[in-house]
Amino acid sequence: MSHERGTLYLVATPIGNLEDVTRRALRVLAEADVVACEDTRRTRTLLEHFQIRARTVSYHEHNERERAVELAGLIEEGRTVALVSDAGTPGVNDPGYRLVRACVERGLSVVPVPGPTAFVAALTASGLPTDEFYFGGFLPARGHARRERLAAVKSLRATLVFYETPHRLAHALADALEVLGEREAAVARELTKVHEEIVRGRLSELAARFGAEGSARGEMVLVIDRDVIEEEGVEVTQQTASVAARVAALEAEGLDPRAALKRAARDLGLTRDEAYRRLTSERALSKQRDE
Repeated sequence: MSHERGTLYLVATPIGNLEDVTRRALRVLAEADVVACEDTRRTRTLLEHFQIRARTVSYHEHNERERAVELAGLIEEGRTVALVSDAGTPGVNDPGYRLVRACVERGLSVVPVPGPTAFVAALTASGLPTDEFYFGGFLPARGHARRERLAAVKSLRATLVFYETPHRLAHALADALEVLGEREAAVARELTKVHEEIVRGRLSELAARFGAEGSARGEMVLVIDRDVIEEEGVEVTQQTASVAARVAALEAEGLDPRAALKRAARDLGLTRDEAYRRLTSERALSKQRDE
């Protein structure tokens, strides 16, 4: 492999199922002088599974700036460095950009070794359009910033794809419904793993499904259609949004049922009595569907 020395390899690793690793990825990892890992313990498990002995060093968000310079120096000296993240493709919502940039600035070779990426897997299996899409990484943790981000992409003629955490999923779905209007969507969790699940439906249905605290577990990808659903020529927007979904999200934030209903009514521009009637109707309809 002497002709390949002095190269940075960006090696994609499985996001769950170890059978998804490529033969090329295994060869590069086995032959690299250094394997730079987001978490050396996690990568060591992968390497040991495939009986690969390799020198590993840490490369994560807290040491990325300094380690990028160090690793680029090794590559400049003629060493081969393989960069991996904990799962998936390094650089995609994971550390990697600074090292790639350092190598590019030095005129060093950067070679991708493609493989699994969670958001691509979720997008292709969602049943939503894949011809144009926008990947936004993780939505902001704070509600105001999250709604601002959603408002900024509301008019994009592309399928929207985001990563989300289990404890924020209910809030993200409720905010998406409020800001984007009713749309088809999908929540993909634990992709390629034993408990893989892809739940498809309207944003209101998904918000109701995942609104209960603790109902969402695992690593999440949220995929949202580009189009607002129209019924009888009328867009399904805030006035026809799910009261049950909004109440569930507010209860997940810690509000008691009465306060959550009052807040949901205000958010959706409804009287409290109207919100209560819709909440009762939606819950009855949901119960019928489950039976």
